[in-house]
Amino acid sequence: MSYTKVWADNEQLNKNEVNKLKKDGLTIFDDIPKYAKSGFASIPKDQYMYFKYAGLTVQKPQDKGLFMLRVKVPTGILNHDQAVTLAGIGRDYGRGIIDITTRQSVQYHWVPLEKLTDVFDRLKKVGLTTSEAEGDAPRNVVGNPLAGIDPDELFDTRPVVEEIYHFFQDNPDFSNLPRKYKISINANTSNAGHAEINDLSFIPASKTIDGKKVLGFHVKVGGGLAAKPYLAEQLNIFVTLDQVKNVSAAVTTIYRDYGYRKSRARARLKYLVADWGIKKFEEKVLALTGPLPEAGHDETRGWNGGFFFGAHPQKQKGLNYVGVSIPVGRISAEDFLRFAELAQNYGNGELRTVNSQNLILPNIPDAVLDNLLSDELFQKFPIHPTPFTGYAMACTGNEFCNLALTNTKDKMKEIAARLDQEVSLDVPVRIYMVGCTNSCGQRQIADIGIQGLKLRTKDKQLVDAYELFVGGTLIDGGQFNERLKGRIPATQIYDVLKDFLLFFKKEKEKGETFFAFKTRIGTEKLQQVLDTIAKMYSK
Repeated sequence: MSYTKVWADNEQLNKNEVNKLKKDGLTIFDDIPKYAKSGFASIPKDQYMYFKYAGLTVQKPQDKGLFMLRVKVPTGILNHDQAVTLAGIGRDYGRGIIDITTRQSVQYHWVPLEKLTDVFDRLKKVGLTTSEAEGDAPRNVVGNPLAGIDPDELFDTRPVVEEIYHFFQDNPDFSNLPRKYKISINANTSNAGHAEINDLSFIPASKTIDGKKVLGFHVKVGGGLAAKPYLAEQLNIFVTLDQVKNVSAAVTTIYRDYGYRKSRARARLKYLVADWGIKKFEEKVLALTGPLPEAGHDETRGWNGGFFFGAHPQKQKGLNYVGVSIPVGRISAEDFLRFAELAQNYGNGELRTVNSQNLILPNIPDAVLDNLLSDELFQKFPIHPTPFTGYAMACTGNEFCNLALTNTKDKMKEIAARLDQEVSLDVPVRIYMVGCTNSCGQRQIADIGIQGLKLRTKDKQLVDAYELFVGGTLIDGGQFNERLKGRIPATQIYDVLKDFLLFFKKEKEKGETFFAFKTRIGTEKLQQVLDTIAKMYSK
């Protein structure tokens, strides 16, 4: 370890920080085989936090010895052997279920303690890991799922993603951060990497230097969601590809050494950036990196929401990528394996995960594209999905998550399917559902966000309920959606949402998006509409 823990003498450290002074999170990999032999009951509860460094969370109920397990997939790219291995793990240890996350990772549930070492061995053989997929460390590096094949990318980001991933992965200099730390590296001009909601983001940019146009990145810092969301702010620097690691190390070092370690609720980088201001933060970065050119021209043009449905030509002549809808990101291990086999038979074996919880099959030659699309699997997982199911997302929910208050995946899937049958619109509406304020389902950037909570009825019973949030986007720097007052019981949420969307249909202009509609008529008007609808169903 080549750095000094300058916070070690702080008497106000939270208990997690006190524990991390004694033991690095990455040492959990030494402990897991011992616990596997002695049984789940042998794990002290104060050690649960360390399992997160192995991409593990003790699954509810917490006395069954089962884990949620997350696998890193940098920028979403899987080769054939990796995809087959992931399917096999889901089949053998995840009860046949795989989840694609909003950070392009792959997630399992029900994984037994005694099987973890086998899972780790399988992943290692194909170059995958669960290490630091959770914990107070750099998480999966997200970015453009079309990296290297995208007609709309400024340049191929795969080499720099690989460099940054390996630089931070299991690096003891950065394995003890104040909280989780999320990096996005993207050169897709439609902001496929969701720059504004990450701690550190590199976005496509250009600058004229010595009379020549140079391609590179602008840098944003301090984004994040949860109960108090912040949009990332841009540093006034231009970064060439060879400087990305240097800048990444500088920003992360500042977070490590100056980030808050008193309250975990206020420990993310966004709080440090907000308190210091972007100018002071920039000065600290440049003190570590040395001089860098000022920002150039932002090459971002709009935001695609991370959706890539359909068959489209790649920048390589004669090749295509196929974007597939995986409703709320949940797929059987058997179907995941079938996609891996299709990718191998018709393409080069790659599968790519998307932060919209979907899949992409790349590198499909023109000559076999129609044959691929005739496979019956695309009846179940269409490339042109229905508008509500295709644009719905959901976090894990209370089925497995210890923090979630309500069901999300099943509920969102059910709501979207019914809306597809009963509401017809000329534009998609992105509806994202979360089970708590942590917002793993990114509800703040949805057209309509649905957040779960509990409601006490007149007879004092606690029931599942939801709140609505309207008007989120990452266009032009981003805007978080706004909460509408009122708690809607789970038994009424579909009917209320349906009528709310029918109002949108009736009052919208042709081709008008929900975000534009909300901006035009205002939150106050939508609140009045929701109040009227909710009152009707509460009688």
